[in-house]
Amino acid sequence: MDTELAALAASGATTLVSLMVTDSWAQARELVGRFISRTAPEGVAVADLDAARDRLLAADAHNDSATAQDITDQWHAQFHELLRNGSVTSGGLRDLVTVLQRLADTSAPSPLTVHNDITGGVQHGPVIQAGRIAGLTFHDHGPGVPEGG
Repeated sequence: MDTELAALAASGATTLVSLMVTDSWAQARELVGRFISRTAPEGVAVADLDAARDRLLAADAHNDSATAQDITDQWHAQFHELLRNGSVTSGGLRDLVTVLQRLADTSAPSPLTVHNDITGGVQHGPVIQAGRIAGLTFHDHGPGVPEGG
């Protein structure tokens, strides 16, 4: 297989695996399922996709980054084999990868700008802006009571 087709299969696998953990997964699953079901027994393609996603989510929960690479390698081999045995054309895979990349682009979070104003007088304590806070403790000494007093 020439370098261009190998790169196409790798790009498809990488994009597919990245979509497994996004809100666009259902669309990607359907597209890829239909694409590879042409050569696999009915339901096998979708079952393989679901199993890969389940493994990826379980690995993510355990901070196992090697599993993502294993799954990417698995789908790279799958796409490579489909091309090698003539089950799909390079144009068909290229079209699929293009659609998957568009899905990935739209499911990526867009950067937001946040501006907060604090009004209403003097603040006698910490003011915190955060998306998520865990394990934070404040000791309120009440108004007019100096710390340590």
